[in-house]
Amino acid sequence: MAFRAELRPLTPAAGFRDDLGLGCAPIGNLYSPVADEDAVATVAAALAHGIRFFDTAPNYGAGESERRLGVALADVDRDTVTIATKVGRMIVDDEGAEVPAGASGAGLISDVGYDAVWRSVEGSLRRLRTDRIDLLHLHDPEDVDAALSGAVRAMVELREQGVVRALGVGMVRTAPLTRFAAEAPVDVIMEAGRLTLLDRTALDDLLPTAAAHGVGILAAGVYNSGVLADPRGAPYFDYHPAPSEMVATALRLEDACRAAGVSLTDAAVQFAFRHDVEGVVVGARTPDEVAAFAAAATSAIPESLWDRLDRIAAG
Repeated sequence: MAFRAELRPLTPAAGFRDDLGLGCAPIGNLYSPVADEDAVATVAAALAHGIRFFDTAPNYGAGESERRLGVALADVDRDTVTIATKVGRMIVDDEGAEVPAGASGAGLISDVGYDAVWRSVEGSLRRLRTDRIDLLHLHDPEDVDAALSGAVRAMVELREQGVVRALGVGMVRTAPLTRFAAEAPVDVIMEAGRLTLLDRTALDDLLPTAAAHGVGILAAGVYNSGVLADPRGAPYFDYHPAPSEMVATALRLEDACRAAGVSLTDAAVQFAFRHDVEGVVVGARTPDEVAAFAAAATSAIPESLWDRLDRIAAG
């Protein structure tokens, strides 16, 4: 599969990857601080590996991920990259007041209202140093009905005005995503961590519903926050310590991969490609991490290994 037209750069560069994106949460200080120059180097590494799809959000570092991505892409032809960001959270200062448009802050509050979307997009455009957003996601809304009547209505208007090329919803939970795929005029759904070697719940209802409504799927969170990248050194699942039985399963998956001459990360990145997805978005904080997942996406994996991994995951 490959990104649909709305998710591709307006002017694709030679050799660009049309199925892989850089997740920019890590350069927004996820887990640990990242210096501006390191964030810029990470984005530059993605460009060098043919990656032109960049996924960020106000939520990542309370604006810092967007700001740093804007700095990193300042001298890059805008038409050669795709920028995705999100609405649904408003950036606030350390006293809880909403920051001026374009500023970073100290925290966030949830707001899926109609007016909040317009304010959020204005701030994102300024931090990203751009005049348009290619893909605008609604970010993990808690109230689906409120989001449909408020935020989604504003998002549709932004698409109609050409400020946004495509619309989506990004979440961890598959039940609300399935509703959005069926009821909202979105182009894509970005599931996070529910189409992985360990957690395949997106296959139950989300993917069939999305396919029935012509909605594309972007797969994110393919490492489940760490347990599928390094089950010994970073046994985290959805940003929390993984249950011991899940870590044990991840270790069995890793052992099977090693026996086949494959790394666990290679299999984790490629798993989603075996299903009906348009692309995979992987987060990175360093150029080396970018190089690793870019290589993982194309490494050779024996077909027999997938059967073994399926059996391990099934218990």
